[in-house]
Amino acid sequence: MTDQRNRRDFLKRTAAATAAASVPYVSWTQQAFANREKNDRPMIGCIGLGGHGTRDARELSQFGDIVAVCDVDTGHAQRAKNDQRIGKGKADAYGDYRQLLDRNDIDVVSIVTPDHWHIKIALEALQAGKHVFCQKPLTLTLEENQLIRDACRRHADQVFVIGTQQRSDHRRFLRAINMVQKGMLGDIKTITCGINGGPQGGPFPKQDPPAELDWNMWLGPAPLVDYIRKRCHGTFRWWYEYSGGKFSDWGAHHVDIATWALGEDKEGQGPIEIDGTDAKHPVPLENGYPTVDDQYNTAQDFAVKCKYASGVEVIVTSRGDNGCLIEGSRGRIFVSRGKITGKPIEEDWDAGFYGQEDLQRLCKGKPFEGHKNNFFRCIREGGLPVSDVYSHVQTMNTCHLAAIAARLGRV
Repeated sequence: MTDQRNRRDFLKRTAAATAAASVPYVSWTQQAFANREKNDRPMIGCIGLGGHGTRDARELSQFGDIVAVCDVDTGHAQRAKNDQRIGKGKADAYGDYRQLLDRNDIDVVSIVTPDHWHIKIALEALQAGKHVFCQKPLTLTLEENQLIRDACRRHADQVFVIGTQQRSDHRRFLRAINMVQKGMLGDIKTITCGINGGPQGGPFPKQDPPAELDWNMWLGPAPLVDYIRKRCHGTFRWWYEYSGGKFSDWGAHHVDIATWALGEDKEGQGPIEIDGTDAKHPVPLENGYPTVDDQYNTAQDFAVKCKYASGVEVIVTSRGDNGCLIEGSRGRIFVSRGKITGKPIEEDWDAGFYGQEDLQRLCKGKPFEGHKNNFFRCIREGGLPVSDVYSHVQTMNTCHLAAIAARLGRV
């Protein structure tokens, strides 16, 4: 009873904070950034310091000083505090992200938590006047897409970037997109996004959470359940309570490439029909919800077809190689993080290579550079980052709709 009462109190407090996100806030703008002393570096706070969070924090430390770290696992927080590439023993360590956001000296925050926490923290970070780097997928639901899009419009002088690094750190994808947008493949018929399937696992034992983990805080806005070790840290991705499984985890990458290439990444666009009848889950579902609570429950094997008004079909599938197969009337190519092959590349190796004008178009008028370089450039100079909220929520609309169709087994 005490746990449930504490949880109700927690949810009341966090709901109030989310409502406050609609109140205007005078933020730290790029002009203020430009006026700082040249040797000044932005102050950064990092929320979520697991594997991905640690890697991102180390990269962010190249652009500013990390003065605060936060994780509901005190072991993670202390490790980051003492990491010589992150906190250097000097950063303050917190277990509650709100303490970090309350600090006026912090200019930039990173959010690398489980997916179900992203939007809650992001809304409050914007309200606190911070620039935000948030790992993908940004959202867990369709409603969250609208919430964050509206919030970013209200806080347009703050930069918000999503960690879909295929837009900047992987040149092959830019080459493929350039080929599509310049008509080198003719009329596009189909794009198949191979994102692999989720694992099968469990039943897992329920047990007491470890002393260093605040399980109630880890759950946050998610349903109250007993602790299972495989529910948290890296394997949270295989539970619909916290993630969309592969649909959101890898769909955020490859469906993003598909929608960007097709020009379907603008508000008001998206699929007109989605067929989720070809999908299997590792546990029985009832009305789309898992009927057991001790096993992984996200989609294991699937081929979901998303049809657009143009007639193009985007297939999101667990089958085949990880990457994007793009088929047009004049050729077909396969692109992944490791290779780009197919026609016309096999006939003309220079096909699709971008010039400066192409890069300006693909990078929204900014130089082609690393993902986090682009983020901090936008803070200094203004403009949208290469991976902006508005295009990302269009991708996530497709990913979430595909997951819903697969869970229901319907068109």
